Amino acid sequence: MYKLKFPQPPTFKTIEAERRHRKERLAAAFRVFARYGFDEGVAGHITARDPEQTDYFWVNPFGMYFGHIKVSDLLLINDRGEVVEGNKSVNAAAFAIHSQVHKARPDVVAAAHAHSLHGKAWSCLGRLLDPLTQDACAFYEDHALFDDYTGVVLDEGEGQRIAKTLGEKKAAILRNHGLLTVGHSVDEAAWWFITMERSCQAQLLAEAAGRPREIAPEVARSVRDRVGSPQGGWLSFQSLYEKIAREEPELFD
Repeated sequence: MYKLKFPQPPTFKTIEAERRHRKERLAAAFRVFARYGFDEGVAGHITARDPEQTDYFWVNPFGMYFGHIKVSDLLLINDRGEVVEGNKSVNAAAFAIHSQVHKARPDVVAAAHAHSLHGKAWSCLGRLLDPLTQDACAFYEDHALFDDYTGVVLDEGEGQRIAKTLGEKKAAILRNHGLLTVGHSVDEAAWWFITMERSCQAQLLAEAAGRPREIAPEVARSVRDRVGSPQGGWLSFQSLYEKIAREEPELFD
């Protein structure tokens, strides 16, 4: 039987090459998010850990439209929330949340958070997603509920609470707020956010129409192990990256 050979995440000979790669994927992810309508005013951020200064991360400038972000617009933020590379301001909430997630999860390269429509609608219910579809199974027993809302996250202590709730999982539902996903690459974190948002939409639609039938736990776990792996998340984002890179090459400037 012929065995399929799937693409693999790249490896790098230099820190500079790895940094450039992460920044390109980060700029592309923002533009993909814009196409999906995940922009909501000044809300939302995706971060990528710097491969050399691992307690620093790259992030979008405060208030800049996702669909206009280029590699040169990205900001490098240190562990005190200071902009050490770039000439724009950083979203205080981005630092409060992402600094603590990156600190608590050294395995995480990237984290994504946005106020997407169906994600924030689902978050109001204060529930985890059910294994209703193959795509939703990626999150079966692998996402958490931050069952609290105290206002805009501007305090690092609140970020610590979110990071503690996330634990070792790939995603969290922030009640009355939205979704948070993480990954071992920018590609993976971005894909988990996209498919989690759409899984929220699917469950909202299914429950509005009737009484959905859940996938059996043992089947949901098996599917999760196939489609919910870091490799699976990375691979699923590749076609979206190729599309945005071809259609909007100025993102690499």
